[in-house]
Amino acid sequence: MTKFDVNETVAAVTNRIIERSKPMRETYLGRLQDRASKGPKRSTLSCGNLAHGFAACGVSDKENLKGDEVANLGIITAYNDMLSAHQPFETFPALIKEAAREAGGVAQVAGGVPAMCDGVTQGQAGMELSLFSRDVIAMAAAVGLSHDMFDAAVYLGVCDKIVPGLTIAALTFGHLPAIFVPAGPMTTGQSNDEKAEIRQLYAEGKVGRKELLESESKSYHGPGTCTFYGTANSNQMLMEIMGLHMPGASFINPGTELRDALTKEAAKRALAITALGNEFTPVGEMIDERSIVNGIIGLHATGGSTNHTMHLVAMAAAAGIKINWADISDLSDVTPLLARVYPNGLADVNHFEAAGGLGFLIRELADNGMLHRDVHTVYGHGMDDYMVEAKLDGKGGVERHKSPEKSGNEKVLAPFDKAFQKTGGLKMLSGNIGRAVIKTSAVKEEHRVVEAPARIFHDQNEMQAAFQAGELTEDFIAVIRFNGPKANGMPELHKLTPTLGILQQRGLKVALVTDGRMSGASGKIPAAIHVTPEALDGGVIGKIQEGDIVRLDANEGTLEVLLDEATLAVREQASADLSANTHGMGRELFETFRRVAGHADEGASVFG
Repeated sequence: MTKFDVNETVAAVTNRIIERSKPMRETYLGRLQDRASKGPKRSTLSCGNLAHGFAACGVSDKENLKGDEVANLGIITAYNDMLSAHQPFETFPALIKEAAREAGGVAQVAGGVPAMCDGVTQGQAGMELSLFSRDVIAMAAAVGLSHDMFDAAVYLGVCDKIVPGLTIAALTFGHLPAIFVPAGPMTTGQSNDEKAEIRQLYAEGKVGRKELLESESKSYHGPGTCTFYGTANSNQMLMEIMGLHMPGASFINPGTELRDALTKEAAKRALAITALGNEFTPVGEMIDERSIVNGIIGLHATGGSTNHTMHLVAMAAAAGIKINWADISDLSDVTPLLARVYPNGLADVNHFEAAGGLGFLIRELADNGMLHRDVHTVYGHGMDDYMVEAKLDGKGGVERHKSPEKSGNEKVLAPFDKAFQKTGGLKMLSGNIGRAVIKTSAVKEEHRVVEAPARIFHDQNEMQAAFQAGELTEDFIAVIRFNGPKANGMPELHKLTPTLGILQQRGLKVALVTDGRMSGASGKIPAAIHVTPEALDGGVIGKIQEGDIVRLDANEGTLEVLLDEATLAVREQASADLSANTHGMGRELFETFRRVAGHADEGASVFG
């Protein structure tokens, strides 16, 4: 194999996605091309329409927007100053407007989208809005762009559901060029292993709330993304490896000159790729099946967030591309794990960046046939442009250097021939319970197969109570059900991680099976999550009874309750009182979402 050949499995999976997607993709591209041919043409708006559109602009911007010769950049922002990851976006619109004027264009904030933090809502009622917020974000961004005043858009978002929601919106408005602009990770605080230790001590009652809060405050201490490799930082990796970021932009800390320079550069590039120039790059054409496969490969190679087994399905669908869990699983089987970032290591994303970051990782994958190099990107020339480090050029701008030939720390970022494991960090499970996802990158080999009696809970607090009462003293598999999209919006169940970790440390064989989520922070406990069909939708997870033997085998990719088909066929489905989940913290407003939500393996989306 030469360094330009594509791995046989990668090529085969890509080709079957292309074939499967043809009807949807052709319809999508036809609509996109038709829409692109019609505008936007601000000069054809009625005078009243156009006057409303630029009423608040300065004199020069008004003059520029009266015709079709000057590009107008729409800014969609997820800014709020409660979220550390999104607080830096406060200053970005001014930087983008300044850069647009320098480039002879105009920029306007087209709209804001909500941005909630799963870290704040963990274990709270508000978490039941989290997954659905992705689709709300897509719709909110669509409202902002519906004014049809823009030639391109830049998207300011970082965290869990925000970037997937913005991507769905960008691809829905695929006739427009789109660039995603990150805010970057916060600087390194307390080490992740110290944080995890304090959490376990608190769960055991050995330290109090004061000590726990002090520890958490040292970990989450300033502006920027949380530094562990959860969904937020998985988002940033995806945007870069899919060509939606400027090269080298993902993991530069906020509040730095380089961060500001990258933001201004992104604005100027967005203006350069509009239909008014010679490099028109509508994002719906730019992102194709190969781009999506590159994203999946990146997710596996970095041990990324399990949430993206849903988000990527929904994101791809917005571009008329149909992927499934079998595609994701087959790619996992051939993708080596090249990164060890907490929770599948002790390092954080700043250490990852210092070791060579995405530039090094992308080169290692591409040179070994694991990426499609010739995809289109916002930078224009394929993935080779992303094998770089971004630096200041001494004049306030950005220059790029080739990423280092060797990793700066092979305990954090491994070369291809020294991969931490031969397969990716995510695996799909299937069996008579249904289909599920497991994150294996942080689970030691000796814990990847568990066969034990089921303990049934309908709420993570029920299992917590059983632990506090000293009832969990033997091997078991916790079956936490009625936590799927239709039941209660599929909240993350992070309260379970420290508890199960303690029991595993005590020598018990433990695992989790749930139709809920655990997210990118899934840790060292074998956890079969996103079980579909969910309990409320008639899934077999709703037929498992206390004491039934369940087998989770992450090596073979199976998830079974050890009962014969005849027994399962006559078993009654369990029921649960979900009335408390229908109101409070805005949950009553999401009743329709719960009712129409799709299966987890179809993206858990409310869109048809």
